[in-house]
Amino acid sequence: MISWFVYNPKSPLLFSSSLFMGLFLVFYLIYICTYEFNRFRTIYVLLFSFFFYYKAGGMYFILLIVSSVLNYFLSNFLHKAEAPKQRKIYVTLLIAINLGILAYYKYTNFIIGNINAIFNGDISFQNIILPIGISFFLFQAISYAIDVYRRQIEPAKNLLDFSFYLCFFPQLVAGPIVRAKEFLPQMYKKLNLTKEEMGKALFLIMVGLIKKSVISDYISLNFVDRVFSAPNSYTAIENLLAAYGYSIQIYCDFSGYSDMAIGLALLMGFKLPTNFLTPYKSKSVTEFWKRWHISLSSWLRDYLYISLGGNRKGKVRTYINLFLTMLIGGLWHGAAWRFVVWGALHGVALAVERLLKPYVKIPQNIYTHIISVILTFHFVTFAWIFFRARDFSTAMELIGKVSELSFKAAHWLSVVSVYKNVLIVLLAGFIMHFLPDKFVQRLQELFTATHFAVKALVIGLVLWLVYATASSEIQPFIYFQF
Repeated sequence: MISWFVYNPKSPLLFSSSLFMGLFLVFYLIYICTYEFNRFRTIYVLLFSFFFYYKAGGMYFILLIVSSVLNYFLSNFLHKAEAPKQRKIYVTLLIAINLGILAYYKYTNFIIGNINAIFNGDISFQNIILPIGISFFLFQAISYAIDVYRRQIEPAKNLLDFSFYLCFFPQLVAGPIVRAKEFLPQMYKKLNLTKEEMGKALFLIMVGLIKKSVISDYISLNFVDRVFSAPNSYTAIENLLAAYGYSIQIYCDFSGYSDMAIGLALLMGFKLPTNFLTPYKSKSVTEFWKRWHISLSSWLRDYLYISLGGNRKGKVRTYINLFLTMLIGGLWHGAAWRFVVWGALHGVALAVERLLKPYVKIPQNIYTHIISVILTFHFVTFAWIFFRARDFSTAMELIGKVSELSFKAAHWLSVVSVYKNVLIVLLAGFIMHFLPDKFVQRLQELFTATHFAVKALVIGLVLWLVYATASSEIQPFIYFQF
């Protein structure tokens, strides 16, 4: 039982684990008794958030505490400053501190590796372990500082309230990235959870569990990881299916986390922003970034793209700003050139789409819609290859194998017979994604309207399905590494 409260790097605390479900149930039973006591609720949730981060990432919860204290007090100094020069110094210092922390943990070895490669140096790599979700809470701190600087928000009333905002455990390690102007006002309201919100929260948690534990983990362990580890050991068809498999794996993994985060927060009376809107239904890369990881894409737009000048400095500068924003967004995802290439591909696509939009008029009908969705999906899937592969050579191996693709029926039937279960799960993932929005909304409404006993039965069936398909190995969420 003591192990429940001690960090185990081989078994970090995940939303999809039975340990978290048990801990959250106990936490929640106490939490619902705090609806009359805002201050106690703040302290209680904050302590549980630190515990959650400790169980998920070890002693780095101390970094979280230090970050909370530094950002709170410096942002307060920024808010009180009147002289423009002094305000710029404070906001620059805040951004530099947060990016400096991020750069140390995330990019030190990347920088050392490039210095060694360019100058034939022999600087030793550092033994630095990346704290989970560090990019998320530091980006949240930066947005808070910039919003205070722009006078768009009033600072949090005290250190506890700011720490609650920065460390709120549902979205702490993989988003959604929450804006203070949306979150802080909710903290000062009494708890109020309607039957509809309760139904929606439980529905989101169930859907998130299915996406992560039933679809994403199964595809990853039984197919995608194997092919991406040695593309040349597999056929062209298997490599192609692995690329498709990773597209649905990363979607189910990350959107599954977001669904659970939003659902857990809603159970606690807090509304987090939507983070995914079935992105593979997009008709363009521009639309894709309005549907994929919405909290990050909007963050990059508001705090990077606009800061670079946005579209206010002419057409050429607009294209450059779009490209740079996605290039930096790629580097945010990981300290490797393959992430930069992934970001560059999307940056070029966004710039080209914006360039051609005034001149290319595509007829709006069902055929052009389907073709546009298919083309966009395949571009995104191609870019995901660089995102997933462990290095450039592996990515090029996989692309090379796919280029050898033949359309002999016997080859396809052979692959189908070998990977029947994987393909069933893969197909289920795509069907789940492409279900009409109105149909999913209707399912949610039906679940909400059912009797408590029926809800309990459905939840029990989902938990059984998760247990029945779970692997013996813990599969961390993909975006924990960012």
